[in-house]
Amino acid sequence: MTDQLTVSVLGTGIMGAAMARSLARAGHTVRAWNRTRAKAEPLAANGAQIADTPAEAVQGADVVLTMLYDGPATLEVMREAAPALRTGAAWVQSTTAGIEGVGELAGFARDHGLVFYDAPVLGTRQPAEAGQLTVLAAGPSSGRAVVTPVFDAVGSRTVWAGEDGAEAGGTRLKLVANSWVLAVTAATGEVLALARGLGVDPQNFLDIIAGGGLDMGYLRAKADAILHDKLTPPSFAVTTAEKDARLIARAGEQHGVRLDLIAATAERFSRAAAQGHGAEDMAAAYFASFEEKPAS
Repeated sequence: MTDQLTVSVLGTGIMGAAMARSLARAGHTVRAWNRTRAKAEPLAANGAQIADTPAEAVQGADVVLTMLYDGPATLEVMREAAPALRTGAAWVQSTTAGIEGVGELAGFARDHGLVFYDAPVLGTRQPAEAGQLTVLAAGPSSGRAVVTPVFDAVGSRTVWAGEDGAEAGGTRLKLVANSWVLAVTAATGEVLALARGLGVDPQNFLDIIAGGGLDMGYLRAKADAILHDKLTPPSFAVTTAEKDARLIARAGEQHGVRLDLIAATAERFSRAAAQGHGAEDMAAAYFASFEEKPAS
């Protein structure tokens, strides 16, 4: 088999569209599908073939890549694709679906003769557009030669987290990593909100930690988004962050780990969404600290 593959991308939101573009840049034949076709149409300019149905998209594909909202949405779409799935094709499942969700998807793969890879990614819009994601993959070593060109196209690094995708090794690592990302995001919003409430210039806080052990690039990026109203287009939306936070809290609960911080963070995202910030960058959880939007 050559390194040039036919890859079906099911789900062309922020991440899926960027990954499809990276695959096309790498010379792969890309077939893209999205429930709302208008979100997939711009990919035609990048050389992707736009399909009307999941079954049309996966016809004869070497690799099927799913990047949808959650586990149930992914399972629904794959059921629609089922009549056209090729036995022995590789399925790269990149949705953050949760441990239980991945188990259900792996069962579908087994029933339909697919080689299953649990492969969520770490990164947001900008690294996705640049093909610089970190792929957190688990799946059989015997089929990795097929999926490696896909991982190389969308990411700068692949971390293998297990031999059996059904064990959700990639998803487990993604949940751990996301617990840190979401905690930092929530803490950034709270510290800036407290500064605002106490009449402290937020820049003074950023200045006093500059270059020290308390400083970090992610804090700077999210603080900049909040302070300079750069919340759209989102790198990672509030509603999706809430979904991930609840998956993390559930995984902890099921494995005997109490995660008070992530549970509170999920509620912050929920409040921000209820205030109308659901489609904005997750840094907009900042607004959950206020009953009304603070004056700029």
